[in-house]
Amino acid sequence: MPAVSALFHDQFTWMRILELFLRVVVASFCGAVIGFERSKRFKEAGIRTHVIVCCASALIMVVSKYGFFEVVKAIGNPAVEGLTHNTDPARLAAQVVSGISFLGAGVIFKNGNTIKGLTTAAGLWATAGIGLAIGCGGSMYLVGLFTTVLIMVLQIIMHKFKVGSDSMSSHRLTMEVKDHEAFAKELPQMLKEWNARVTETKIKIGEDGSAKYDITMRMADSFEMQDVIDVLSQNSGIRSIGYVSSD
Repeated sequence: MPAVSALFHDQFTWMRILELFLRVVVASFCGAVIGFERSKRFKEAGIRTHVIVCCASALIMVVSKYGFFEVVKAIGNPAVEGLTHNTDPARLAAQVVSGISFLGAGVIFKNGNTIKGLTTAAGLWATAGIGLAIGCGGSMYLVGLFTTVLIMVLQIIMHKFKVGSDSMSSHRLTMEVKDHEAFAKELPQMLKEWNARVTETKIKIGEDGSAKYDITMRMADSFEMQDVIDVLSQNSGIRSIGYVSSD
């Protein structure tokens, strides 16, 4: 047992481990940069999703390159029984990386033009990478634990300081108006004042010139939806108003 223990002890120096930590951090930064640009364009996959995916990718690459160092070193050593030249521990790990994608796909939902669950799916994939790192043992314990803390900290920070599409919620308004043409002229100005982005619109025009609107839009979380309802309620041209929050 002492001979076996020696093979699995002190795989890397502390400087080497810190360098592996840096790889994960830099990857997270790069993911944040790309996600920021996407978020500013109000795309569904924003900063959080890109950060988690890039961070997890770096972790899995580190595990792939260095996680099986002990096994490769132990192959052919008489002190370790059961290992042969055909041993390839990366095979099952590779299946985890691809297989977890099916589980992640199950938590992504599309409602009209709104997609939910992307960050959760990315989190599942990242969790699988962390599990692989911990399962490798040795120095990968530290890399896995570091990545866990890093993702948790980034998630907390990005939930408090939201940018672009991450700072917006989806809302659905249904309205019945008396005069479609008159209201159609007023609506663009209203949306501009609310700083709302329309993602889906359905209009059914009646024979008498009235219309039924079904509008799905994204608005900043800081904006009170009740203010929108109050403004619309004061409009004499609107017969009825319905509201549902999608987030």
